[in-house]
Amino acid sequence: MNDDRLLIDTQGGVMTLTLHRPDKLNAIDNGLARALLAAIAVAEADPAVRVLLLRGAGRAFCAGRDVSAPPTEDDLVLVQAVSQALVALPKPVVAAVHGWTVGAGLEWMLNADIVVAAEGTRFKLPEASLGVFVTGGLSATLPAYAGVARAKGLMLLGEPFSAAQAQAWGLVWQVVPDEALAAEAQRTSERLAQLDPAVAGRFKRVLNQIGLASFGQAIEAENAAQRALQG
Repeated sequence: MNDDRLLIDTQGGVMTLTLHRPDKLNAIDNGLARALLAAIAVAEADPAVRVLLLRGAGRAFCAGRDVSAPPTEDDLVLVQAVSQALVALPKPVVAAVHGWTVGAGLEWMLNADIVVAAEGTRFKLPEASLGVFVTGGLSATLPAYAGVARAKGLMLLGEPFSAAQAQAWGLVWQVVPDEALAAEAQRTSERLAQLDPAVAGRFKRVLNQIGLASFGQAIEAENAAQRALQG
């Protein structure tokens, strides 16, 4: 599972996964997605891991899919698999975001259970302007958190928005000064790690069953839409 595109550290019940392609603003390639999938599987199997903390190295959380090459079927399968694994993981997932949080990076952020954002974070969904479809179950998560009308505007217009807007629209739990992000995300993760794992897992499962009941359907519809656009 060793891959320098993903840094892994486990302490005090918290497994921290750091996206580590800082020269590419942590843009997602297949190697990074595979490393994440493997790490999530380890976190699920290890009873000592109670919380997953996802963050990015360098100047950004994640700039979305690496667009240096055209999208492929493998890209679609892997990015969707990461989203499904994050949502299905029976342990809380915290995302700590900063800098640009774009496209599939924003989609993975919304697959987390609690999001802590730095004040300077900038968000964007550019897929429509690029002629590709959204992934990550975003067609379920974004309307669930922000409402259908706002989801349509954010997806179709692709305009950037701020951390303050993201919080006002229900996309993030907390906004903190940039310099406080790491400490606050760690504190939140450690608080979650103190919960009874059975209790935390049941809360996550039931809330997702009710609040994101259409998540699986959204993944299937996104796959079909993406393949149609690529075809």
